Amino acid sequence: MIIRAKNEDLEEILALQYLAYQSEARLFGSMDIPPLKQTIEEVCDEYEKGTILKAVDDAGTIIGSVRAYQENRTVYIGKLMVHPNMQKQGLGTKLLLAIEQEYPNQKYELFTSTKSISNIRLYEKLGYKIFKEETVSEELQFVYLQK
Repeated sequence: MIIRAKNEDLEEILALQYLAYQSEARLFGSMDIPPLKQTIEEVCDEYEKGTILKAVDDAGTIIGSVRAYQENRTVYIGKLMVHPNMQKQGLGTKLLLAIEQEYPNQKYELFTSTKSISNIRLYEKLGYKIFKEETVSEELQFVYLQK
């Protein structure tokens, strides 16, 4: 089930984030990536600014999440995450479609690392198109997609 997160869910979502983004960190050979350094205060700010959805299993445990906020006519989507034990089962797709439904008929934008091939494949499957690449460092390049 995918529903809106509540304020009391934010610590559990941040703990899931720390777990889910380990695989991204391994792509770079460094744990020094922004999702692994985010604080609970920053998550609370994102909660106040936009929408955070959570996916829960039958026991009520949070197994996935996604965030978004709208600025002008664009919805910025981020922190799409699924518990490592639940990946490759369609939950990421369901979360992304659910956050789009929170902001119907808008332009959507998100980004990921160029090394995150499976993420890019998912986004393109759902109609996102690459419109920009940005080099942050020799090791880190982002690709921006929109729909």
